[in-house]
Amino acid sequence: MSFVAEFAKIPRDKLLLDLYSCAAQDVERALVSPAGDLRSLLALLSPAAEPYIETMAQRSAALTRQRFGANLGMYLPLYVSNLCANDCDYCGFSMSNKLKRKTLNELELMAEMAIIKDRGFDSVLLVSGEHETKVGIDYFKQMLPLVKQQFSHLAMEVQPMSEDHYRQLVALGLDAVMIYQETYQPETYARHHSRGKKMDFAYRLATPDRVAAAGVDKIGLGVLLGLDDWRLDALMMGYHLDYLERRYWRTRFSISLPRLRPCTGGITPKVMLSDLGLVQMICAFRLFNQQLDISMSTRESPELRDNLLPLGITQISAGSSTQPGGYQAPDSQLDQFEISDDRSVEQVIEQMQRQGFNPVFKDWEANWITG
Repeated sequence: MSFVAEFAKIPRDKLLLDLYSCAAQDVERALVSPAGDLRSLLALLSPAAEPYIETMAQRSAALTRQRFGANLGMYLPLYVSNLCANDCDYCGFSMSNKLKRKTLNELELMAEMAIIKDRGFDSVLLVSGEHETKVGIDYFKQMLPLVKQQFSHLAMEVQPMSEDHYRQLVALGLDAVMIYQETYQPETYARHHSRGKKMDFAYRLATPDRVAAAGVDKIGLGVLLGLDDWRLDALMMGYHLDYLERRYWRTRFSISLPRLRPCTGGITPKVMLSDLGLVQMICAFRLFNQQLDISMSTRESPELRDNLLPLGITQISAGSSTQPGGYQAPDSQLDQFEISDDRSVEQVIEQMQRQGFNPVFKDWEANWITG
């Protein structure tokens, strides 16, 4: 059993029509009791909700502060490799791109971690291209213990793996897995993934089930906003989240809402998501799920990130590098994508504190969990 079977039953064409035929009264009904209601999420993501964004924003901010206080979790991506065996036309790591390839060895990894620790971070997101032969389970089994010795919280954003491989990594300290479907539209997915194992839409769609079954504490979902209609993709992610929370109720969940960014060999977005649309999406998900972690990366501009913080964001990166070895020796030829917020960690923290937020560098320890 996995979400693949559930996904096949979802009437996506009908839901797309419903999204664009919503009326003001549908939005007003949704605002009465939006928590856990997929029909309410649909209405809040619809064009009809645009005149209500200010109301949504006020309620979203209040719910976020009620659940999370003024705390914002701080994390940093740690890129270990840009090797990739897939062709994805929106990613700088795509195998057909002519760029320098690099995979960190132990010494290089230790050097990167020393810089990240010196900046105060205790939560890292291990990122790599998808190359299971050279950067697969054997590599991760070698590197994870080293990372876990330095950081309390260890998340990964790498290629999908088997349930058994995830179990092995949990035993080595893995706390969270971010696995983004990119788009929930199979036809669009096929157009953007032309070579490699990532072509298998269903295998990727079933990955969160394998992650949860392996006992990983937290799962992150996401779509790459710009590949297809963002409203429908966001709604499908809501359906996925709803399924996972009902089936794996012990697991925690987060979402990420990255917009398509320039990269080597990259494409122009099919659908442009405005800043106002991004606000609408964040608020819709916060009203739908008060407990949900919502992450914001350095893809967005400093001004926008600062303005989004009060509306529902709970996790944020700062001073990020999107290349292997990028903290020790930056090299733009190795980047996965261009970042927009290039402020230092100190600058981001100073701004957060001016806005009344508390940057949290550590809120996790395995032995804090009770049965």
